[in-house]
Amino acid sequence: MARLPVKKTYKLYIGGSFPRSESGRTYEAEGQNVARASRKDVRDAVAAARAAQPKWAAMTAYNRGQVLYRVGEMLEARTAEFARLCSGEDEVHRATDRWVWYAGFADKLAQLLGASNPVAGPYFNFTVPEPTGVVATVAPDEPALLGLVSRIAPALVGGNTVVALASETHPLAAIELAEVLATSDVPGGVVNLLTGKRAELAPWLASHMDVNAIDLTGADGLRTELETAAADNVKRVVLGAPDSQSLYEISAFLELKTVWHPIGV
Repeated sequence: MARLPVKKTYKLYIGGSFPRSESGRTYEAEGQNVARASRKDVRDAVAAARAAQPKWAAMTAYNRGQVLYRVGEMLEARTAEFARLCSGEDEVHRATDRWVWYAGFADKLAQLLGASNPVAGPYFNFTVPEPTGVVATVAPDEPALLGLVSRIAPALVGGNTVVALASETHPLAAIELAEVLATSDVPGGVVNLLTGKRAELAPWLASHMDVNAIDLTGADGLRTELETAAADNVKRVVLGAPDSQSLYEISAFLELKTVWHPIGV
């Protein structure tokens, strides 16, 4: 008798676990049944990100960089699997290299983005970067893997936690990335990945009062609505590029705190 293969169940990734949508819904994408997240799943993902953020931000920058580098190692080891879920090995290699590039800046951000400021008085004056907090990301549809990595890696390296809405039409690479995150050293809740209908879920992320910033790179056709919703709690709104690599992408998710201290005290 011919063996029937075990089909994979494509679930959400929230708080380090892989739950089905609380609504029980799925939708078809890339020939698979994929979990269709609900408003309740959005709330759960934001709660998980908020709970994980203080510990993630409090890690030493070097340690955070090492944790993220481990993700790059695992992406490299699973190149063949990811290549089947995106445009091919070239995209996987670029996504891996980009992840490692951002990981390497974790312990360099303070020097590059901070400053010692000259002031007219007997004071030390320093500007230091700090994480914004919980970042919601509307990932671009293409490139499926590289686009997602390009948007979440710069937010993570600065100490933020992320709730990402994966590509609606090409979500499988995001779910595969969630499996890498779950089996690496990234603490549960630091990254949360939702799959489903963008027009249904993105407005709840934009209006959520416990989200500090929202990346609308993949929100084609919804940007005006989402920017209006984000204004209710003065969220930072970021419009990036689906294939970009820059220190400016990191600084978009950081706050700059200036500290004064008297000299000789």
